[in-house]
Amino acid sequence: MWDPTTYLRYGDERSRPFHDLLARVGAERPRAVVDLGCGPGTLTATLAERWPGSRVVGLDSSAEMIARAAELDAPVTFDVADVRHWRPDPDTDVVVSNAVLQWVPGHRELLTRWAGELPPGAWLAVQVPGNFDAPSHRELRAVAARPAWRAELDWLQREEPVADPVGYATTLTDAGCAVDAWESTYVHLLPARPDADHPVLTWLEGTALRPVRAALDAAGWAAFRAALGVRLAEAYPVRNGQVYFPFRRIFVVARAGAAPR
Repeated sequence: MWDPTTYLRYGDERSRPFHDLLARVGAERPRAVVDLGCGPGTLTATLAERWPGSRVVGLDSSAEMIARAAELDAPVTFDVADVRHWRPDPDTDVVVSNAVLQWVPGHRELLTRWAGELPPGAWLAVQVPGNFDAPSHRELRAVAARPAWRAELDWLQREEPVADPVGYATTLTDAGCAVDAWESTYVHLLPARPDADHPVLTWLEGTALRPVRAALDAAGWAAFRAALGVRLAEAYPVRNGQVYFPFRRIFVVARAGAAPR
C-alpha cells in the first residue's frame, strides 16, 4: 500500500528529476498529456499549468494515491490504472512516466509498444532511478538476506531492474524514435535530527521499503526496520547535521516516428 504522506516527505528532492525531464520535452500544444504513475498528483498538476489547453490525465495503480490526487484543485482527470495495460488514445501527444517503470518487469518491451502506438511526433518522457547498486540498496538486500527474512523477501535479490541510458536509447531508436538519453547524480542533503530516524531510512520508507513493509507482519517489520537503520547510519554518516545522499537518475526523452534516416 502506498502512503502519499510518507512519499511526500521529501517532495522537493523527488520533484526535481521530474522537472529536469520535462525541460527536454518540446511539445507546444499537445492535445492530450498522460502521466503514467502520477502518485499524489502534485507534479501532474504542473503539466496542466504548462499546457493549459490540453486534456491532462493522471493514472496510478494505487487507489490511495489517486484518492489524494483527486483532492487537488487541478484541471486533471485522475484514475486508477495499471501502466502495463495502458494504451494511448489517438490524440495522446505527450506521455510522462516518472520513477515508475523500475517496478515493471519487462518495461523495455512496454516502451517499444508505446512508441509504436503513439501518433507520429508524440513525446515520450521517462525517468527511472539508477541507484540499485548504491549503499542504500546494498544494505537493504543484505538485511533481507538474513535468515529471519530470507524466505519472505527473496525477491529483493533480483538483478538491477533498469537499463542504462544506452540501453533505453537503443530500445527507442530501434522503435523509430528520435532519442535524447542521459543520466544525472543528485546529491541530496537530508537534514538529520538526533531525535529522529536516519533520513535515508525515512526516504526509503516512501519507495523501496513499501513492498517490504507489506510483506512482513508488524513485529517483523519493526525488527527489519531497526536492523536496516543501523546499517544505513554506518553507510551514510551524519556530517554537519545532515546526510549526503547521492542518487543516480536515468532519463530518456523520445519522439515517436522521428528517428533520423
